[in-house]
Amino acid sequence: MRVAVVGATGNAGTAVLRELARREEIDSVVGIARRLPDGDAEPFAGCEWRSLDIAGEDAAEGLEEAFRGADAVIHLAWLIQPGSKRELLRQVNVTGTARVLAAAARAGVKHIAVASSVGAYSPVDDDRPRDETWPTMGVPGSHYSEDKAAQERVMDEFEAKHPGVCLARIRPGLVFQGSAGSQIQRYFAGVLAPVQLLKHVRPPVLPLPKGVRAQAVHSDDVARAYVEAIVRGAHGAYNVCADDVLDAAAIARIVGRGRLLPLPARPLVPLIKAANRAHLLPMDEGWLRMALRVPLLDNSKAKRDLGWRPRTTAAQALEELIEGMSTGEGTASVPMRPRRAAVAESALLPAEGHRIPDEIDGVLLRQYIADHLSGATAGLSRISMMASVYVDTPVFAQLSAVAEDVRQEHAFLQELMKRQGFPRPAAAPAFWAGERLARLKPYSRPMKRSPSGLVLNTELMLAAVTAKLHGWLVLREHATELGVPAAAFERLIADAERQLSQLGAVHEHAREMAFRRHRETFRPVSDS
Repeated sequence: MRVAVVGATGNAGTAVLRELARREEIDSVVGIARRLPDGDAEPFAGCEWRSLDIAGEDAAEGLEEAFRGADAVIHLAWLIQPGSKRELLRQVNVTGTARVLAAAARAGVKHIAVASSVGAYSPVDDDRPRDETWPTMGVPGSHYSEDKAAQERVMDEFEAKHPGVCLARIRPGLVFQGSAGSQIQRYFAGVLAPVQLLKHVRPPVLPLPKGVRAQAVHSDDVARAYVEAIVRGAHGAYNVCADDVLDAAAIARIVGRGRLLPLPARPLVPLIKAANRAHLLPMDEGWLRMALRVPLLDNSKAKRDLGWRPRTTAAQALEELIEGMSTGEGTASVPMRPRRAAVAESALLPAEGHRIPDEIDGVLLRQYIADHLSGATAGLSRISMMASVYVDTPVFAQLSAVAEDVRQEHAFLQELMKRQGFPRPAAAPAFWAGERLARLKPYSRPMKRSPSGLVLNTELMLAAVTAKLHGWLVLREHATELGVPAAAFERLIADAERQLSQLGAVHEHAREMAFRRHRETFRPVSDS
């Protein structure tokens, strides 16, 4: 059986790949994502990979080609952030689902499983479990819930047109695994939240909104539901969750020390809204609205029809997630990246305290590397900003890929200096602050993204990567003295050349669009 997985690099996607690799029925897997993972790392190794943007107007042909010859499609792609860009989210989540289903039908795929959610259900005011017949009109005021309900209407229309296709709608509760810790922190708590403290100390009292309760499922358990659905040719909706319910008391025991401080929910809504609008909290108030109103799930249909049983309790899944958040766990994909960049060449770095030979002026060499680290700090800030600001443009994939490379290289330089016993460069914070101030340069369109800004920022990054490339050439000449194999710098040189090519493509797009009145530089095309 050949299976195509759309959105194969996220929380559910990584678990689905692991499950597919374990199943004898599965002969081959094609993974589809806009930003491709490290294909040599698990669970991404052994898959064929296609880079496709399901929200792009030209996605149909690429999806159909990717699905050609597949027996089944598992559609998991969903964009959660940025919540302020509603058109962007709808393009990915609703229109993107329609494109995936239509392409699968044209390619002759007969078995499809789609990631729906408990969030698709209409609101309730009690704790009586609902089965799959409960209406799916969503919770008003939650963009996630509203889009999940709209996705259900897309699937209704598809089923009416294609009655011969087995379409399974998997509606899980919260999906947790340890390796999603860093991702979930970024999406909901924010990168500045001190979740790493949870590894050493738990809050004595945990404040939670009154009435909060949730059902969760481990990523590996929900992955088995997706795979069972396509293998069995299942049709219809399936609630998927562990059997235990995470009420406020249970959450307080797992996250804290068991003491709970109930908070009135109504005043929290404007507080969360204000924190989100001030960019202090990535989660918006819609998530609280949904958490307080979604129904509890009755999972008996999945048990009966799919032969599915949860192997991990919701409490255990939450415990694993908290541990993953505290350590910053992740995987080798951009959506699931760990909190701290892994150093790709760490095995090639010297032991700590490596001594530079006397024939080399160690002071000058150290200062040279420190200067490049300072530049890398500023460059990382700028390219990260660009990837965030231009998330809804056709060049986001290239910007995001370069940002991830620069993040890895920054970590490499930091580790190299640490192992050489170099002091932390005092100039690095100044370079970071200077780069932030440089962003304040006024353009002709204040408070808005300027098309010419994309051109200029790309040119600055092209100059920075060119300088970095020559820096790697210099360090390659002194690799032996630094105790680093030349192969490590050869790889970094090749990476820099690839980044120049990617940024060149960004610049080509930007310069063609920026100064022509009839062209839209920022037409909404988004991540999958």
